[in-house]
Amino acid sequence: MLDLLGLDAVAESVYRGMLGRPQGVAELCSLLDLSERDVRDALDRLSAMALVRASVNDPDELHAVSPHVGMELLLSEQQAQVAAQQQRLEASRAAAARLILEYDGQQQPGGSGVRYLESLESIRDHLASLHNHVAQELLTFAPGGPQTVANMEASKPLNQQLLERGVEMRTVYLESIRSDPDTLEHAHWLTQRGCQVRTVPSLPNRMIIYDRKSVIIASDTDNTAAGAVELTSQGMIAPLHALFESVWQSADPLEVRVQPDPGSLTRQQAEALRLLAQGCTDEAIAKRLGVSTRTSRRIAAGLMTYLGARSRFQAGVYAVQKGYLPSCPD
Repeated sequence: MLDLLGLDAVAESVYRGMLGRPQGVAELCSLLDLSERDVRDALDRLSAMALVRASVNDPDELHAVSPHVGMELLLSEQQAQVAAQQQRLEASRAAAARLILEYDGQQQPGGSGVRYLESLESIRDHLASLHNHVAQELLTFAPGGPQTVANMEASKPLNQQLLERGVEMRTVYLESIRSDPDTLEHAHWLTQRGCQVRTVPSLPNRMIIYDRKSVIIASDTDNTAAGAVELTSQGMIAPLHALFESVWQSADPLEVRVQPDPGSLTRQQAEALRLLAQGCTDEAIAKRLGVSTRTSRRIAAGLMTYLGARSRFQAGVYAVQKGYLPSCPD
């Protein structure tokens, strides 16, 4: 019962046997059915813990200290150990903080406000740290189209935790997720818990803005695992935040899908036409729209038929003539 205070079973039984009156080693051996060695080892431990001491009347006799005093001694010893452990913990925390500061200083020479995250592991670790510290707002561009079921399931606990903490979350997905049941279901799951979700035909890059204090963007728009860049300079964050707000205002809320007027193009078709006119390949268009290359080819073929064009260049000319594209490139 007293093992939490540092007394093993044998020492506790010897201590209990001695309470009330002094006991000799032989008497304890007989009373507790223990060997002389076990009793003497237990007495040594009890003496070291100040729970037994020599009798005032007979130095050769030992007696147990009253539980009122003895238990208070053990509790005081444990409190001292806890205090010492707390001091070691604080010292460790300070050392860890110094290491983090030194590491950040190496990653951001000259306080440039730019930090490069080169490996997938470092990206994941840093994103986890930022998610743990975000307090008010999390804004996300999520290109790539339909998400994998594994990634969506893995993100649910963290997203729910952030929303329950009162963090405002706004996410912009690609229009193509509306054709993927799993991703669409996940997006509705987010909105039901307070996240605001909108969609656009294409996005410039993967981007996450934390409390308008830090921005993570993919260093390679075609391969998000290749690396990322963190920006902490307000001079760089402000225009990226303005970009997010501009895209957000033009995006369609998830629960409202705007249908084009008869004879008009959908937003996805209009974006594909713009990319087509810029000379993008089917593969590049597919990545921007978050669709398969086969779907991209089908969209392009449909647009050329719709415009009556025989080539992509001619499709671009006809699109300008019909008012689908501006006469001057963006």
